Amino acid sequence: MGDQERPSWETYFMDICILIAKRSTCLRRSVGAIIVKNKRILATGYNGAPSGVAHCIETGCMRENLKIPSGERHELCRGIHAEQNAIIQAAFHGVSIEGAALFCTNLPCSICTKMIINAGIKKIYYLNGYADSMSKDMLREADVQVIKLNSGDRE
Repeated sequence: MGDQERPSWETYFMDICILIAKRSTCLRRSVGAIIVKNKRILATGYNGAPSGVAHCIETGCMRENLKIPSGERHELCRGIHAEQNAIIQAAFHGVSIEGAALFCTNLPCSICTKMIINAGIKKIYYLNGYADSMSKDMLREADVQVIKLNSGDRE
């Protein structure tokens, strides 16, 4: 490998999240997520409309049109969050994610946080924050470990 160092597992998985986020069809924010257990990827997800439903890149952004600030009124959106899609994919394919870690380009919102807690995910790695203080409080109360990766952790 010469002078190139192998990336850490955290960097490796977060780089995959960044790649997955490129599949996003959201006009406001591209988010990628993966669920990992024992250094194996169990499920992936990105944010966008449900399968078979027109994407926001085709219809326009409902949230933008209604001038809804980030972190508020999550129900007023055609899209499903990346974390939700990863959890749904695991369920769809019958994969247990209990005790797993979630890697996500953004800190989960409060709706995703509730799903993460009930799915049994025990650790979250993320790159960027999110305007939802309730999620941080619930994660702390549920004893889910939250780790912010700095850009230096990824080089």
